[in-house]
Amino acid sequence: MLETLKNAWKIPELRKKIIFTLFILLIYRAGNVIPVPYIDTATLTNYFDSVLSSTILGLYNAMSGSAFSRATIFALSIQPYINASIIIQLLTIAIPALERMAKEEGEEGQKKIARITRYTTVGLGLLMGWAYHQMLVNYTASGFSIVTEKGFVPAMVIILTFTAGSAFVMWLGEQITEFGIGNGISMILFANIISGIPGMIGTLFSMVWWQIIIVLVGMVALVLFIIFINDAERRIQIQYAKRVVGRKVYGGQNTNLPIKVSMSGVMPIIFAQSICSLPATICAFTGKTSGWWYNNVWSSSSWFYAVMYFLMIFFFSWFYSTIQYDPVEIANNLNKNGGFIPGFRPGRPTANFIQKVINKIVVFGAVYLGIVALLPIVAGNLMSGVRNLAIGGTSVIIVVGVALETVKALEAQMLMRHYKGFLD
Repeated sequence: MLETLKNAWKIPELRKKIIFTLFILLIYRAGNVIPVPYIDTATLTNYFDSVLSSTILGLYNAMSGSAFSRATIFALSIQPYINASIIIQLLTIAIPALERMAKEEGEEGQKKIARITRYTTVGLGLLMGWAYHQMLVNYTASGFSIVTEKGFVPAMVIILTFTAGSAFVMWLGEQITEFGIGNGISMILFANIISGIPGMIGTLFSMVWWQIIIVLVGMVALVLFIIFINDAERRIQIQYAKRVVGRKVYGGQNTNLPIKVSMSGVMPIIFAQSICSLPATICAFTGKTSGWWYNNVWSSSSWFYAVMYFLMIFFFSWFYSTIQYDPVEIANNLNKNGGFIPGFRPGRPTANFIQKVINKIVVFGAVYLGIVALLPIVAGNLMSGVRNLAIGGTSVIIVVGVALETVKALEAQMLMRHYKGFLD
C-alpha cells in the first residue's frame, strides 16, 4: 500500500488528484467542527455520551465522525445520501420503469437514476433535519437546555442548515469521485471513522498493559481476517461453445463467474444494527434508560442483543444476496451468449446450481460478518475497558475496504497511464 502511494505521488496527474482529494477532505473536516446556531453543543454532547451512545444515533455519530453528537453543519453527514441510494436501489427492483431506465437506457439512464438519488437525498435531509430538531426540542422540554432559542425562525435555520450541510457533503463526495482518486462517498466515510483514532489511542493507553496487548493483537488479527475475506471469491467455471461465422471462429474459451464471499459488504451489519438498536432508541426517547429490561435485553452490551444482532445479520445477508444476484437471469444471459457450466444443462439446472452456490456463500459470508460485528461486543463484556474504545465491526470493515479499494484504484490508474505512455 505504501509503495503504491509512493509510486502514485511520483506521477504528476495522480499527485494532483491526491492533493485535490486531501483538500476536499480538509474542507469537510473543517465543516465538521462548525456548530449550528441556537444549539448548546456542550450540553448535547454530554447528554449524547451518557444516554444516546448505545442507540441507533450512536451508529450515525460514528459514521459522521462525532459531528452528529456536536450538532455541526455536517451533522447528518452522508447518511441521507446512503439512505437515498438504498431506497432507489430497492425501488429499481420494485418499479419496472426504474428497472428499464437502469438496464436499457445505458449511461443516460444511469444519469437519470443519479439525479433522482440527489433529489431524494435533499428530501431525506429535510426529513432527518426536522427529526433532529424535534429531538433537540423534546430534550430541551424535559430539562436539558440544548436549544437556546425557540420559535419559527430558529427552527428553520437549524433544519435548513442540516439539510444544506448534507447536500454539500454529497457534492463534495461527487467532486472526489470525478476529479479526485475516486470513491468519494467512501473516502468521506473513511475520513470520519479514522478521525476518532487519536481519542481511541488515549483511551487504549489508559487500560492495563495486558489488556492493551490483547486489544492490539486482536485488532491486527481482525484486519488480516477482513482483508483475506474481502478478496475471497468462489469462481464458477464457464465454457463458451465455438461458433463459426464465415472464416472466423468465435468462442470456445474458458472463463469464470466470480462470486465474492463478502458480496453484500457492510450493508447487513448496518441494517441489523439499525433494527436491533430501535428498542434502545425508543427507551432513550422516552427517558427509560434504566431497569432490568434495558440493561439485560435492549442495551447494546447485553447477550440478548448480541444473539438478535447475529440473527438479523443472517437475514439481511440473505435478503441482500437476493437483490444482487438473480440466478435465472444469469443462466439466461449465459445461454444467450453460448455459455454453459460444465456438467449442467442450460436453463433451470444451471440456475439451480448457481442458487445453491450462492446459498452456501451467503451462509459463510453471514458467519464472517457476525464474527466481525460481535467481536467488539463480546470483548467489551469480558473486558470493560474495551467498551470505551468505540471500536465497531462496521467501522473496521469500512476502513479496510476503502483502503483496499483506493489502492486498487490507484494501481489501475497507474497501469492505464503506463499503457497510454507506451502507445504514445
